[in-house]
Amino acid sequence: MVKELTTQEFKSKVIDSGRPALVDFWASWCGPCRMLSPIVDSVSEQVSGVDFYKVNVDEEPELAREFAIMSIPCLILFKDGRAIDQSVGVVPEAAVKAFAEKAAL
Repeated sequence: MVKELTTQEFKSKVIDSGRPALVDFWASWCGPCRMLSPIVDSVSEQVSGVDFYKVNVDEEPELAREFAIMSIPCLILFKDGRAIDQSVGVVPEAAVKAFAEKAAL
């Protein structure tokens, strides 16, 4: 299950949690974001050991600036409290799953 994430929660749920996380940076007006969202939802049910979050860049601009989000949708993979990889744009489900599984290893 993919959970919405705020700036206030980000440090405790992603950086300090000790668990890998995939964070989907998106916006409600973004067509490609709406295309990617059900893919991320589906992958979140298939991959265990990784937490899945969404950050609305319009509602949480501080996080968008902190991670230099220039294009959305943007998936950032976190492991051991740091960003280890990112993917920009709409990608197929198999690619999102492989991306998420990198952190689960």
